[in-house]
Amino acid sequence: MKAVVAAAGLGSRLLPASKEMPKEMFPVFDFEDGEMVVKPVLQVVFEQLYDAGIREFCFVVGRGKRAIEDYFTPDWSFVEELEKAGKQVQAKSLRRFYRKIENSSVVYVNQPRPLGFGHAVLTARSVVDDDFVVAGGDTYLADPAPLRELTSSRPISILVKEVENPRQYGVAVVRDGVIVRVVEKPKEPPSNIAILPFYKFPRGFFKYLERVKPGVGGELQLTDAIQLAIEEGVEARPIYYADVYFDVGTPKPI
Repeated sequence: MKAVVAAAGLGSRLLPASKEMPKEMFPVFDFEDGEMVVKPVLQVVFEQLYDAGIREFCFVVGRGKRAIEDYFTPDWSFVEELEKAGKQVQAKSLRRFYRKIENSSVVYVNQPRPLGFGHAVLTARSVVDDDFVVAGGDTYLADPAPLRELTSSRPISILVKEVENPRQYGVAVVRDGVIVRVVEKPKEPPSNIAILPFYKFPRGFFKYLERVKPGVGGELQLTDAIQLAIEEGVEARPIYYADVYFDVGTPKPI
């Protein structure tokens, strides 16, 4: 199974810091073997998906994102330099990361213009030939265990969370364990069930992305394609997430 990771957004909420550095490369604190290490948020996303069993990755990138490809290219000589300098914690962390990269297939697809999350996923259609997982490259989970459930579930499956203010999210309406409606950033939310940027889709989902028109913000919205699939009889199921998650563009956990 392949994971399509969207990492082509402008990061406008993080300007001016994101002008020259991709937001997906912003540093976050993580813990390994009881030691604190600093990683780019995209590395945390990659490792959480890897630990959920995924070994094929497609990163959707855009202009100014070359740093992502450089970072995901193992540099073993740098690890040796860290070890010589006595930076054992950092060297061990990088060794572990590089082994995961070398045990994976990683490809990059270019999104020429940032036309929305849905468009980013659509650009990956030429490299996807089976069921696939979609993740945002700027969001990771405090408890990644539900990702294993997501990868083993049947498509369409969506990670969701009950929130106090759903207006800033895509929102799902659930009845009898099935998602019956989704809407992007509604002014009057039909529920408090927010959609998190972790999904599983069948290969045939691309036909819905190809048919939707630009929606909220003039962008091609993934939620609009999901709604179209639901209207045409495709079953979509929620996977509820109860813990906090971290969005690099938000100053506190959600």
